[in-house]
Amino acid sequence: MKPGECILGVEGGGTKTGWVLVETVAAVDAVNWEFHVINQGKLPPSNFRLTTPERLRVIFAELPKQIDRAGVFLAGCATEEDRRSLKQICLEIWPNAKIITGSDRDSGLAGALDHGDGIVVNAGSGSSVTGRRGERIERAGGWGHILGDAGGGYFLSIQALRLILREHDLHRGEISFAAKILHALSLNNLDELVRWVQTADKMDIAMLAPVVFEAANEGDARMMEIIEEGARVLCEYTEAVASGLHLLAPKVALIGGLFYRDSIYTHAFRRRLKKNLPDARVAVAERAPELGAAWLASELCDHTAVHPKLSETEIDGLAAALTEQRNPRSENLEKMSGRELVQVFVEEEQFVQAALRAAAAELTRAVEIVAESLRNGGRLFYVGAGSSGRIGVLDASEIPPTFGAPRELVQGVIAGGMTALSRSAEGAEDDETAGALAMDERRIKNPDVVIGISASGRTPFVLGALARAKQSSAKTILLTCNPTTAGGADARQPRSPIAATVLDLVITLPVGPEILTGSTRLKAGTATKVALNIISTGAMIALGKVRGNLMVDLHTTSAKLRDRAVRVVAKLTQCDYSSAREKLEANEWNLRRIIGGMDKK
Repeated sequence: MKPGECILGVEGGGTKTGWVLVETVAAVDAVNWEFHVINQGKLPPSNFRLTTPERLRVIFAELPKQIDRAGVFLAGCATEEDRRSLKQICLEIWPNAKIITGSDRDSGLAGALDHGDGIVVNAGSGSSVTGRRGERIERAGGWGHILGDAGGGYFLSIQALRLILREHDLHRGEISFAAKILHALSLNNLDELVRWVQTADKMDIAMLAPVVFEAANEGDARMMEIIEEGARVLCEYTEAVASGLHLLAPKVALIGGLFYRDSIYTHAFRRRLKKNLPDARVAVAERAPELGAAWLASELCDHTAVHPKLSETEIDGLAAALTEQRNPRSENLEKMSGRELVQVFVEEEQFVQAALRAAAAELTRAVEIVAESLRNGGRLFYVGAGSSGRIGVLDASEIPPTFGAPRELVQGVIAGGMTALSRSAEGAEDDETAGALAMDERRIKNPDVVIGISASGRTPFVLGALARAKQSSAKTILLTCNPTTAGGADARQPRSPIAATVLDLVITLPVGPEILTGSTRLKAGTATKVALNIISTGAMIALGKVRGNLMVDLHTTSAKLRDRAVRVVAKLTQCDYSSAREKLEANEWNLRRIIGGMDKK
């Protein structure tokens, strides 16, 4: 950075988008700079989760264009994928600027604390508590208005609206606050209020918070109780963050519209916090979060890119993956007839069979590892991204109905979460930390088994999960379609950046180049699905959930499954269909109970 650079700081939430344009004046030392504010202002709300990309572009288009750097931090921008998506939008507006993106938690922390330790309590339309001690960050709240945001404007307003209806139902009278709300919304009665709430969004409701505070200031005891409850929850979160960071006398900075606008909330929070953290230093932050956004841009954006730049070694490794090679037998797909295309697909399946046969020993060992772990109280986790993740989730979801196993016994973990099952979230696979955190969230422990599924053997999300699982002493298996390293110390190890010490077993299924180059949902996907079918079914058989080739623990939750259960009982007890059905009805359709009775005889 040099003198004269223009830096734009943007902090967006559910109420507004604050921005400031500063110019670097002089370096105070090798790290810190002095800034001169050129311009600043407010624009419409820009919560990343609640505002469409098209709307964000319209809002950002109103901001200064001639800038060198920008820090854009929005509420709801929580994940690495979110940050990348936001940065792409920003680059459309400021293509030549250095840009850093993130959550309003980040800009709030920077604006209120600089480099220092402390806790920032944000109460606007939503709410969050974020603390820092050295390099460690602790968070509480900030889960959005459906599951969280306790103590924010939405929380206070929705509590007040519910109180209006509750009082009406219980006492057939309207409290004075109801008239204030109806007046504020230009509504005539409670029926109209209910219809309005049913179509209102988060911000519509949160904007009623000033009416709540006005009523409390006028002596409305019910509204004061709601405000006290909001302050109480925020204090609980603050105390939890302080405890997690071992801060006995933390600096507590208050930010957000509720604290800036209504001193009654600040007093309520300070009074309650002093009871359990008497040495806390509570004050409303002096600097706006958008200044924190500008400061972060000056500090960090030189080291930030839209996509991580791969080293030459990593590029060579990806290029060497057989799943990324062109298949010489399908180089003219667009010129093939329908018949020729089908023939190519059918013929390529021979490579799936060959790969599975070659991996028979490793698949056998995988069955043994999983069965032993499940017997000892462990769980099985499939971890993958994209197609690999979806295949893992699919196999896991079939275990409960097929074998009567509890849903937590076999679990599928996919990068990007549940939304990645139905739409692409491929960028989520690049976050190694997210894979590790996914294991932490599931409390991976010693008896568990984690199978990482990665066609290339290099997916960061998967490798991060495997590394963290090994730290927790779980068994770890890598399933990959990338061929083994020639001449390596261990011929079973794939061309993968993960250390061999992290893995208990590698299963390699070299199906060869895909018909459509790089589309690992094809042969690689087929081989992966069969491999997982073998492992999970083999483990369930070892656990005694099969008799012959019949399911004996299936859940009879549909007509088809009840019919199947009847036929199983008829076969095993050598009776007719009607008698088998009567046995099941007498045993409340518990197939295992009947089988257990046979074993005792």
